[in-house]
Amino acid sequence: MNSFPLPKADRPMADRLRPWLLPSAMGLGLTILGVAGQPAEAHHLMDLTHLPPSPATGLLTGLAHPILGPDHLLFLCSLSLVGLRHRARWMLALLVTGLLGSGLGLLLPGLPFAEAAVAFSLVVVALVWLRQWPKALLLPAIALHGYVLSNTVLGWSQAPLAFYGLGLLLSQGVLLLLALTLLRSLVDGLSTQQRALISGMLIGCGSAWTLSALVA
Repeated sequence: MNSFPLPKADRPMADRLRPWLLPSAMGLGLTILGVAGQPAEAHHLMDLTHLPPSPATGLLTGLAHPILGPDHLLFLCSLSLVGLRHRARWMLALLVTGLLGSGLGLLLPGLPFAEAAVAFSLVVVALVWLRQWPKALLLPAIALHGYVLSNTVLGWSQAPLAFYGLGLLLSQGVLLLLALTLLRSLVDGLSTQQRALISGMLIGCGSAWTLSALVA
């Protein structure tokens, strides 16, 4: 029985295409999101339902907001690429930092260029993943996301705000855990060129969104 591996040209097409599935899927997703335009103006659940603030609607809004905002969703998914190298406690620290950013947004709203900075966070996480920038920059990046997520709940009373924060923490935590679980086996098999390709897509999308936010 021949134990030598098949030449690359003789391997099944599925085996040859598998390493490119993740870069291709991310490339398609980033292209769609980039064409879609203004991610920072994503709707949240209270806009869609027109329900008054309450603990229940606050919780549901917090759970849904990171999913309905494509910039926040993509940031969380790309953040998990960096998180593959770290322990769960480090990821929890990021989530808490984001929640503190939301608290700061309630106390000091109206930070100039916050939306543009949120869009630029995709560039930050890509360069951190490439080990070009220090991972400590992810703390202010996720704090900015939390800051922007607080804008839509300004003026709410204490109980809805508390449940909104709980919803944000749960939603972002589940998204990160899912991304970590789904991406771990795929990312481990990526070549240096494929990692650079994904990072380039994130940088391009983040740069386009940053420019869009600045000129809006």
